[in-house]
Amino acid sequence: MAGYRRQLYRDDAVVLRVQKLGESDRIITLLTRRHGRLRAVARGVRRTTSRFGARLEPFGHVDLQLAGNPDGQGGGLHTVSQVEGIDLFGKRFLADYPRYTTASAIAETAERLTPVEREPALRLFLLTLGAVRALAEGAHDSTLVLDAYLLRSMALAGWAPALRACAVCGTPGQHRAFSVPAGGAVCPDCRPPGSAHPAPATFDLMSALATGDWRVADATETAVRRECSGLVAAHLQWHLERGLRSLPLVDRDSGGGRTRLTRPPSEAGSDG
Repeated sequence: MAGYRRQLYRDDAVVLRVQKLGESDRIITLLTRRHGRLRAVARGVRRTTSRFGARLEPFGHVDLQLAGNPDGQGGGLHTVSQVEGIDLFGKRFLADYPRYTTASAIAETAERLTPVEREPALRLFLLTLGAVRALAEGAHDSTLVLDAYLLRSMALAGWAPALRACAVCGTPGQHRAFSVPAGGAVCPDCRPPGSAHPAPATFDLMSALATGDWRVADATETAVRRECSGLVAAHLQWHLERGLRSLPLVDRDSGGGRTRLTRPPSEAGSDG
């Protein structure tokens, strides 16, 4: 673009993903507070002498100075010129397989729900930041944090499953069937063939996670959490129209609703 000059601007962001570029650089995928999802080149960060390489790891909350046009004019990748760590959440659970794989699924979901680069997504940014902070603090089971994030991010995208009314006719009440293609809970008159029939406690858990009622969510049993997770994952992937690569890494069948890593972190995260 004739006359285009790269500008310097600041924003804070959650690091979603990093990829190798050449011998010493990385491409960093960021979900920023004001500029949505964008990708930027961090030059020399893989060298041992890098001043800020350790700050640009997945799941960290960072403050950056970027070179490039924040409005997207001129095209191409932006460049990281400065970075300060606000809270490097990933360092707190790098060796914790359950939380690491959960964070990977959260980051991939955030990236998939922001298909247009540099389109502001403040509410998703705040939701993603809150989710990785919750994982770092370890106050709730990682499975519950993931399902709460998925339900709330689907609500932001307009895909929230119906839980307290029939998804087809709108009849209020706690219905006993759930159909992903229909959009959630369905009454007996609207129930399509093949609908699931979750336990009432599963509907209660989904509602609690969607509204942030952690008192109810933390008290649920493993079987209820597992059933909830299956419905939430199926509902999300139906709307995304293809699966999340990170979800198969999350083992929802382990005791206590915890997860475990089924492949090494090097395959699950940073340089994929």
